Amino acid sequence: MKAARMALDYLQRGDITYLFGIPAGSVNAFFDALCDLPQLVPIVAKHEGAASYMAAAYAKYSGRLSVAIGCSGPGATNLVTGAANAMREHLPVLFLTGAVPVGTMGLNASQELDAAPVFGTVTKYSVLVKEAKDLLPELAKACRIALSDVPGPVHVAIPIDVQHAEVGQPDFPAFPARKPIIPELETIRQAAKELWKRKDGVILAGQGIRGSADLLLELAELLQWPIVTTPQAKGCIPEQHPLLVGVFGFAGHEAATSLVADGGGQALLIAGSSLGETATNNYNAGLTQGRYTMQLDYDAAVFHRRYPIDLPVLGDINLSLLLLLEELRGLGAKRGDREPAKGFGKRVGAGSGTTEAAEGEYNTRNVLLSLQEKLPTDVRYAVDIGEFMSYVIHHMKVVEPDSYSINVHFGAMGSGIGSAIGSKLAEPERPVVCITGDGCFFMHGMEILTAKEHGLPILFVVVNNARLGMVYHGHSLQFKRTHPSFEQEEVDISEMAAAMGIPSYRVSELNDLHPEAIDRLLGAKGPALLEISLTDDSTPPMGDRVKFLSSFGK
Repeated sequence: MKAARMALDYLQRGDITYLFGIPAGSVNAFFDALCDLPQLVPIVAKHEGAASYMAAAYAKYSGRLSVAIGCSGPGATNLVTGAANAMREHLPVLFLTGAVPVGTMGLNASQELDAAPVFGTVTKYSVLVKEAKDLLPELAKACRIALSDVPGPVHVAIPIDVQHAEVGQPDFPAFPARKPIIPELETIRQAAKELWKRKDGVILAGQGIRGSADLLLELAELLQWPIVTTPQAKGCIPEQHPLLVGVFGFAGHEAATSLVADGGGQALLIAGSSLGETATNNYNAGLTQGRYTMQLDYDAAVFHRRYPIDLPVLGDINLSLLLLLEELRGLGAKRGDREPAKGFGKRVGAGSGTTEAAEGEYNTRNVLLSLQEKLPTDVRYAVDIGEFMSYVIHHMKVVEPDSYSINVHFGAMGSGIGSAIGSKLAEPERPVVCITGDGCFFMHGMEILTAKEHGLPILFVVVNNARLGMVYHGHSLQFKRTHPSFEQEEVDISEMAAAMGIPSYRVSELNDLHPEAIDRLLGAKGPALLEISLTDDSTPPMGDRVKFLSSFGK
């Protein structure tokens, strides 16, 4: 058995189904071995960067380790952005890269790169394996690290000659499984007492509550505390819930911002947020000021990083919430015993933005709201990075749980396109709509062919304003001028899709959004493309982002 086949056999023990990447000389042993392993499906992307976003989204929505693969040199460097993305989102992705033969290292071999230190800064573990006997132990170690404690990406570089080396019949170790981080019971007891003795407070929910939103809502209902979410947690809490105020942070809502800025509440409970820039409205000092602050997270590194935390609770969010609820009930807490905190009622339900499109006006907000009215309620929106993203965060509705995938945290343009594909592969029954822009599409839009090749019915919505919209508006606000290079001649992207045999439709006014046209696209056997030709000169609802950038250079 060759070492490359051994590695794939081991990965199958971890229920790996897909390998996202691009074949090339320095990983040819892996792709040759796939000919004999039909249960392992290669998702051959058009760019390794997009493959890495697919792998990250697959890990996110399958709850399992995923694998991305690329050649040495440029294939590896193309994967690095996706590794950084996975690191920020705590996603267990194994990055496999080829490497030049061990004997040619340092001799300026074709596509030579010492990739281990490059990946080392954006992964939990990165290693170059120079001997075949070390491959299986290193692979098992990497997978264990990826899944342990705070999950995250890992990287293994494997030279060509090591891949082809004969290893006999190896003794495979058991594939690792993540063990939950159990919070200390005494800390939970203290936390319950601190929460219950404070009559009012605010809950800030981050993306770490994915999968635990029901528990968080139960806690909020016991305490009768209002909830604000970070931009990346949009979609976790249904907007009709009476305790939801809205999004705080980038593109957030005035009601949520006012609630925090006014110093409302004696306490702040932070659940599953690392309190980064976009989640805290540019590190707003008022977030914790004058409030007893408690933070629930499974990553100890986030405690006290920017804000003082009175009581950090280390543990998996779902376990911390389950135990907190149990302790609170032990203290006599019952649903309905408390009235909503004084002064919060006027804000409750005010944060989700206007939900009906204004008649006649053709702008980004109205197009997105009108489109959402015509789509299934259980759609998951894979949202790319651009001007349109702020409108999605601020205005679009949250009807079903876990309905938005927004990676403003790392903010890689084009990542939403690959994310849509990874999400669809992880949960085939869930409808997926990717909202992207022309700038993002010109980076990774050819992945629509990848979706076609695998028969994935994803609707790609491209907001085409023939410019880098967020950059344009940011410069207009910050510098009162823009460079001509931000704009370009408009390209008919729907015609591009049609040339690839992909159903498409182009909208140039609000009335063009016919339900029949949308239904036709949704009924396609594979991907379809809806182009929104729209130049919107309104200032996007970016919150204090521009104010933050403008603070530099003064």
